Amino acid sequence: MSREPLPLLGGQVDGVLFDVDDTLVDTRSAFGVAMRRIAETYLPDLPADRHDEVLVHWRRDALGHYRAYTRGETTFRAQRLARANLLQEEFGGAPVPDEAFEEWDAVFEGAFQDGWAAHAEAASCVADLAAHGLKVGALSNAAFDYQVLKLERAGLGDVPMLVGVDTLGVGKPDPRVFLEACRLLGTEPHRTVYVGDELDVDARGALAAGLRAVWVDRPGARRGGPHLEDPALAEAEGIVVVPSLREVVGMLGVDA
Repeated sequence: MSREPLPLLGGQVDGVLFDVDDTLVDTRSAFGVAMRRIAETYLPDLPADRHDEVLVHWRRDALGHYRAYTRGETTFRAQRLARANLLQEEFGGAPVPDEAFEEWDAVFEGAFQDGWAAHAEAASCVADLAAHGLKVGALSNAAFDYQVLKLERAGLGDVPMLVGVDTLGVGKPDPRVFLEACRLLGTEPHRTVYVGDELDVDARGALAAGLRAVWVDRPGARRGGPHLEDPALAEAEGIVVVPSLREVVGMLGVDA
């Protein structure tokens, strides 16, 4: 299907790649469910009105344990155990010994998966793009099969999962991740738009790999901590900043 040159992104686009967590799936809310369950179980003396602080602490990951995992420097289990103990220490809870981690993680993971849901506009965004002949796929800094399950449970099982952190042994912003996703999608990087919620790992990583970059900067949803989050800087670098996925469809010249 032929299309006119697409506005804001400098020319023809053949495909759109999406990040999964906090881009297609409302992972922040799911973490909120998980952190409330953890607080109720492992931080019983913490007042309920402080549970939001637990969520902020977890998402900030100030020491970068999860990013170390995506660089191949530690295991998934080790990063989550380290973060569990930092959280327990921060809020006055008992440490989580190695032999008790599986129980802690089962509480976390059960609640987390219970909270998986797509952002309200995600399914229609993907459907509109695909209906107009654009190839659509997903990549992630989480494990491939885990993200397939997440997309399915969130009602987005029709979005092909292309690359996970275990596909190449590293995650974003390594350019190989974006380039492999383009290869599997069947599009050239310069004719591919990448949409993600983190400015440095997602948008700047995609741009450095030669893709067109869109940063979904949802109001009130930033992680905080040491991560770069400056819309003015992003726009100056050629990154398109939008408040939700609704704008992605219009930006690409597709009528919903």
